[in-house]
Amino acid sequence: MSTSKRKIEHLEHCAKRPVEAKNVTSGFDDVMLIHKALPQIHMDEIDLSTEFLGKSLKAPFLIASITGGHPDTTPVNAALAEAAEELGVGIGVGSQRAAIEDPEQESSFSVVRDKAPNAFVYGNVGAAQIKEYGIEAMEKLIDMLDADALAVHLNFLQEAIQPEGDRDATGVLEMIEEVCSLNVPIIAKETGAGISKEDAALLKEAGVSAIDVGGVGGTSWSGVEVYRAHDSGDVISEDLGNLYWDFGIPTVSSVLECRSFVPVVATGGVRTGLDIAKSLSLGAYAASAALPFVGPALIGADEVVSSLSKMLNELRVAMFLCGCGNINELRTSSNVTVTGWTKEYITQRGFDPKDLDIRSDL
Repeated sequence: MSTSKRKIEHLEHCAKRPVEAKNVTSGFDDVMLIHKALPQIHMDEIDLSTEFLGKSLKAPFLIASITGGHPDTTPVNAALAEAAEELGVGIGVGSQRAAIEDPEQESSFSVVRDKAPNAFVYGNVGAAQIKEYGIEAMEKLIDMLDADALAVHLNFLQEAIQPEGDRDATGVLEMIEEVCSLNVPIIAKETGAGISKEDAALLKEAGVSAIDVGGVGGTSWSGVEVYRAHDSGDVISEDLGNLYWDFGIPTVSSVLECRSFVPVVATGGVRTGLDIAKSLSLGAYAASAALPFVGPALIGADEVVSSLSKMLNELRVAMFLCGCGNINELRTSSNVTVTGWTKEYITQRGFDPKDLDIRSDL
């Protein structure tokens, strides 16, 4: 099956079927922000602006990579990009592999920069494709978007389930190190299974500028492949996808694993502004989400703006109730506790749950 056809199938499954984690949560329910009964700030004067990889954002949020690579995805990316431009947040595109294989698909990606000329825009390619297509192709992907950064996605769980998947992970770290020589920041991006501290250390050494943890709790790409396998009658892939539907490190735990190495983006089950606030209190530089905007993007930019504006207002309320007037105060005020399954996990991984002060890590 062509990459382009897979892309539209993925989008349709995410829009129409339950694809989120089933029995494992992202961990946000285990995180509690400490309420300030005396916030002593004006809520309307709270400043959400921040910087990420040298680019100014009006809020610490990225519309995560969703789609591209098929003509029907062009209006979806256009709607997402218009919303990103209007609200001053960042945005990524789906895997640009389809545009490497078929240049006619380039417009489904370049429309993002056309509609968001001032936004932080990042490109996206699979780690395996760096080795397959070479550094010159990566430069073309960056030029295609006039990208501010390039995400290298690590989706080996999906590749293991997908019948057409690329299961050769040999030399991937060396290829990431090579792509880090390009003239834009490189983001190492998981797609739903999280990143450990051991891998974060290797990625930092390879030269990545940021890590998008892409933890368990949001969209399960193993789950998406279950639907594709079922529709094609592939029982083996369907069984594999069901077995590994919830496999990996939940988002909150992965943020805590990675936060001391490079700037971290919290992705995976971020559904509210309160989730964003918790992510930043735990040490993330920004949060991101994709699935909440798929349905709105199929309608149009105004629906995306409405959905995202709601989340950003929820973030503002959380900051007000914590007495934080700006993003830096939220990230450094030590106003968070972790309990439950997440506390047990991080304890077993060697972290002290009593010491969540990120100032010592960063």
